[in-house]
Amino acid sequence: MNHKHRKVLHALFAHPVSANIATRAVEAVFKELGGEIEQRHGGRIGVRLNDHFAEFAHHDHSLTPNLVRQVRKFLEGAGVDPGRDYPL
Repeated sequence: MNHKHRKVLHALFAHPVSANIATRAVEAVFKELGGEIEQRHGGRIGVRLNDHFAEFAHHDHSLTPNLVRQVRKFLEGAGVDPGRDYPL
C-alpha cells in the first residue's frame, strides 16, 4: 500500500471524524486492501472485503462524517487496523 493510500486509511480512523475525504480515494483504498467494489442501484456501491459486505452511498466529492463512521465500522469488522497493519 502506498503512502497516499495509507494517509486516506488513517484519515478514516482519525478523531475527530474528517469530512474531507474523497470518495474515489476511499474506493482506491478498498481495492488496495483486496476488496471488490460493485456499482449498485440508487447511486450506491457494494464492497466485499475479507468475507464482509457493506453497501454505501456514493457521493461525487467528499464523504460525510456519518459515512466516514460507517466505513470505519466496516473496516474494523473486516479486521483492518491501520495502526497495526499499515503504519505511516
